[in-house]
Amino acid sequence: MQLRPVYPVLTKRLALRPFRPDDTDAMFQYRSREDVCRYLLFPPQTREQITARFADSPTELIDEGQNLSLVLLEQQTGALVGDVVLMWHSREHRAGEIGYVLHPDYSGNGYATEAGAALLRLGFDELGLHRIVGRLDARNTASARVLERLGLRREAYFVQNEFIKGEWTDELVYAVLASEWRDPT
Repeated sequence: MQLRPVYPVLTKRLALRPFRPDDTDAMFQYRSREDVCRYLLFPPQTREQITARFADSPTELIDEGQNLSLVLLEQQTGALVGDVVLMWHSREHRAGEIGYVLHPDYSGNGYATEAGAALLRLGFDELGLHRIVGRLDARNTASARVLERLGLRREAYFVQNEFIKGEWTDELVYAVLASEWRDPT
């Protein structure tokens, strides 16, 4: 089991590719915002934190425990609209997880769903995962709708599961099996 994508990974409207240092300013435009980070595990980020987080990100998955982080570009304009991650949790259990962060100026266009479907294709069709989950703060209803559009089912609601940014938060877990997943795009 290994994943060595050919870049860019193309969807109908997006191009997904690894981070480059010249992406820092565009990512800072949304990852530095309090409203964007409200339901995420991390606070608003500085340019230096973004560079440190993404500069050494792998461009392939060759072993469990690795994360594949990709930026999302509009094919038509080249604008960086967000970023996504495919996490490989377990080789034995063939388990992974997806996540996404979108610039608010581009939300409401179906980009998170389109990019999420690309990650599911990579995880199921190319890496051979059996199960992929999406975990989120229960207050993040927009993200829950994305996972539902992707065909993930809500499997768990953990009450005050994590202490994040000074408060107890509820967590939702969504999941889909390879045998259940149908590409919605």
